[in-house]
Amino acid sequence: MLDDISVLRAAAADYRAAATAAGLPWDDPAVPPEPQAPPELVHRVFDVDQVADQLTWLHGQGWQERRLLPNGGWLLPWPTDADKANEALDNLSLSIGVPFPWRHQLPLFHFEFLVYTFVLAGKHEGEIWRYETAPDAWDAVRAAPSLAALFTEWTKGLEAGVVYLNDLDGCLAVGERGRRAVHALLDHTPALDPLAFPVSMPEQPLLRQRQAEYGVDMSRVSQERGFESFEALNEEIDAVRAGLGL
Repeated sequence: MLDDISVLRAAAADYRAAATAAGLPWDDPAVPPEPQAPPELVHRVFDVDQVADQLTWLHGQGWQERRLLPNGGWLLPWPTDADKANEALDNLSLSIGVPFPWRHQLPLFHFEFLVYTFVLAGKHEGEIWRYETAPDAWDAVRAAPSLAALFTEWTKGLEAGVVYLNDLDGCLAVGERGRRAVHALLDHTPALDPLAFPVSMPEQPLLRQRQAEYGVDMSRVSQERGFESFEALNEEIDAVRAGLGL
């Protein structure tokens, strides 16, 4: 769903306050933030007529490529040229079995081995979906119903202590010292939604349960058909590239 801008601003402010309280350096940008409209290429690449104001607001906050998110994640910039457009399409190559046109989503956050996207159109508009960039990981699933909900869940993680400042790299880490992050998160279910956090969850029962619940075509993400589905989607992506002249 699409958040009201005031709700999104408040959720982002709460997250920032919790992150800085945990010790994350987060200074105000030198230049006051302004809304940053998407380039025309965004409409062409993702095949949409309009882009939500929530993204325009977020891209105007000066967060690009700063490690402000859990597990050192960062906000991806708008695709502004052919190279960035191709990179964005590459990031969508794991959108297997999703319940909306795979092209109608913008890669938004990058977490090294996970990419979160923002759905741009249709009844799923505003939802945040996550994809693990690992071989044979067919794990497309919704991370949060909206951006504000995602920030709220991360804030709750900070307050619960399962998101904390890693003294080694100065970034926020997910989990508990000496334990796998996924186990630490699952211990806090249902107070926290583990899938909102950027940690690997291959073959976790919760992952499969949520995929089915959120409308993922489970036959396409099965171990038997996953690679076949991946190949078919990549053929579609190649056709889009050719049509766009990328």
